Amino acid sequence: MRSLIPQLCSFVVLLSAASIFLTPQADAAGLTAEEKKTVQNVNASVLRAGKSYAAEDFDASAEYIRTAVKQIEDAVKSGSPKVYDELLPAMKRIEKARTLLDLEGVTLPTFTRPKRPEDAPAKPEPGTRPTPGKPQPAAADGLSFTKAVAPILSARCGRCHAADSKGGFSLATYAALMKGPPEGVVIFAGDTVGSRLIETIETGDMPRGGGKVTPAELKILKDWILAGAKFDGTDPAAPIAAGATADEPPRPRLKAMKATGKETVSFAADVAPLLVESCKGCHINAMRASGGLNMDTFAQLLRGGDSGDIVIPGNGEESLLVKKLRGSMGLKMPAGGRPAFSDDSIKLISTWIDEGATLDGASDNQPLQVMSQLAWAAAATPQELSDRRAKLAGENIKLVVPSGAGLTIETTDHFYVVGSAAPDTIKLVAELAEDQMKAVKSVVSADAGQAFFKGRATIFVMPKRYDYSEFAKMVEGRGIPNGWSSHWKYDGIDGYVSLVATDRDEEDEIEARLTSPLVSLAVATRGGDVPRWLAEGTGKVIAKRHGNTEKAPRGRTPKTTVNRDLVEALAAMGNSKQFLDGKLTPEQSDLIATDLMSAMLDRAQKKGFDGLMRNMSRGLPFEKAFIQSFEATPQQFVDAWKRWRTGS
Repeated sequence: MRSLIPQLCSFVVLLSAASIFLTPQADAAGLTAEEKKTVQNVNASVLRAGKSYAAEDFDASAEYIRTAVKQIEDAVKSGSPKVYDELLPAMKRIEKARTLLDLEGVTLPTFTRPKRPEDAPAKPEPGTRPTPGKPQPAAADGLSFTKAVAPILSARCGRCHAADSKGGFSLATYAALMKGPPEGVVIFAGDTVGSRLIETIETGDMPRGGGKVTPAELKILKDWILAGAKFDGTDPAAPIAAGATADEPPRPRLKAMKATGKETVSFAADVAPLLVESCKGCHINAMRASGGLNMDTFAQLLRGGDSGDIVIPGNGEESLLVKKLRGSMGLKMPAGGRPAFSDDSIKLISTWIDEGATLDGASDNQPLQVMSQLAWAAAATPQELSDRRAKLAGENIKLVVPSGAGLTIETTDHFYVVGSAAPDTIKLVAELAEDQMKAVKSVVSADAGQAFFKGRATIFVMPKRYDYSEFAKMVEGRGIPNGWSSHWKYDGIDGYVSLVATDRDEEDEIEARLTSPLVSLAVATRGGDVPRWLAEGTGKVIAKRHGNTEKAPRGRTPKTTVNRDLVEALAAMGNSKQFLDGKLTPEQSDLIATDLMSAMLDRAQKKGFDGLMRNMSRGLPFEKAFIQSFEATPQQFVDAWKRWRTGS
């Protein structure tokens, strides 16, 4: 599943990325009706790809991009330069879309823009600038920009200056290369000494990230410049890779290797906390990852950035990550005035790489922040976790009540209750929460007292729904649906329930707001990778069985409509993978989760559920614990349940 980041940040990033796909409708002047239709079809496919990307349906987005590419290939066969020109914006967006989708783990075939059909080929006059559609002669000595020079630039400099424009310099096209960065021209025809491009290569300043231009390649670049730096393609604005004789083979991605247990350094417990502490904001939880290096997850860390891979398993000192931390290659990291890593910390990271750069966390897609928290929590005592949660509670509640005035705190065997509600209300909530432990223990068996939730669970109590909503916005970075009056959260260390309660509420109303989230929190704290649907669905089912569900307010959807919504959610699910991977809307997912868990908690399946809780409590990952308990994978179980539920 994708990591849960603050909704506002996620929306801004997603909207910015999705806008790359949007292709404006061109006037298509001078085109036939059939040609206009062709252009419209391509633009429509790219637009659909953008909408699917915005909806985080990356597989569908990729399929629309494939359709658009096929439509373009068919369209240019007509030989019309005007059609080609109308399709050019879509081609540019397809190139950028491939990069975005690749970052999401969806790989598309290399897209090379087809050559622009010629209007009327004519031999250019000496000294004229290359113009689109008019191929230029190669240098007299046979050096070709498209066949000899472009492949070198694409392979050695493309990640930073073709796919991106680092330092304001782009060499994505011949025209951009010759224009140079804002500081000035980098290539002077016939002058290798004055050409800044050659100077930066010879001094070793470029390319960065460990790549090197070989002496033979440097000679080709120099000879081409000395011969006049001429262009022999059809369009100076075409990507430099378009004229290459063969595509640069894609850099093989490193695969996450599971730890053997023989390592002396743990990634989750030793390395991840160092990275989270010092790299947050630039490479972790960053709006825009610096240098193209995103380390939110282990998988993204292995993917590297604009400078290539940052770890070489088995060779710590030669890994770019270690070189950057030592300052032996380029700018020393962390940048921005942050404290440098100690020698001991760098040695720890280098040793981890020497031992194979293995992973001992739950998943390579688990956020490093969560992974490091889980590793700390696994080694912490219940008292240490209680103290940590109490400290976090104080910090979080002050985001809603900055002065801290009017706060009341109650501590019980299982809970740390804090809030701005009246003192009597806080005390009542604490007592009722303890009463609900009977329902909680009907599904989860654990040590008594603060150890039950691996440390006392926090309960935040707000007297107004506005405060409850503000808490979610300030602490969790998200809005709260109108119908909610309580919810839970667990991130590996902090575990809490947040709710609205006043002295006007009846006891049974407060109980109804406590049961479901407390049960869900108990399930979630059984392991580090418990899926939300399992915890949320279990909480709702147990609350209903104990009669502790909130009364539907006026205007609430009637039961018949809820059933209809479940049918629609099942139809939208398609297959179990969509549900398990979080591809459905939260409303659809919760409906399915509740119905699924009702079946799993039924007498016929309860033994398997109890086994699942025990297996996760003793440290087994969810997938393995599930298979041992139900003798089926989660996907197989959900598929079978759906067939039974729909009668198919």
